[in-house]
Parts: sequence; C-alpha cells; structure tokens
Amino acid sequence: MKMNVGTIDRGLRAVLGLVLLIVAFVAGLSPIAAAVAGLVGLILLGTAAIKFCPLYRIFGLRTCKQ
Repeated sequence: MKMNVGTIDRGLRAVLGLVLLIVAFVAGLSPIAAAVAGLVGLILLGTAAIKFCPLYRIFGLRTCKQ
C-alpha cells in the first residue's frame, strides 16, 4: 500500500472521525444512525492513521506529495 493521504487530509479525517464517534455515542441518535456515524468515524480514523484510502486508490486520487 502506497501512501495516498496527505497531511491536511489526515488532520481533517482525524477530526471528523472523532466528531462522528462522539456524535454516535452522545447525540441520542437512532441505533442505525449511531451505528453508521460510528462506523464512518472509525473508517476515517483508520485511513488517517495508516495514510491510505482505498477509495482514493480506486479513483486515482492522491493528496500527498511524492
């Protein structure tokens, strides 16, 4: 896996991921909405941590310098 997520993109993913996880547990959403928010939050945090996004790979996108 080659890195395809840049620094600013990683920061935004991490912040949005944390926000979605907090919303999933605190906001009093329906169980399905909370599960979706939590799952998306975890995916964003994971892609920020490993600096790789499979969707970017599929679409040929890259936000990091090579």
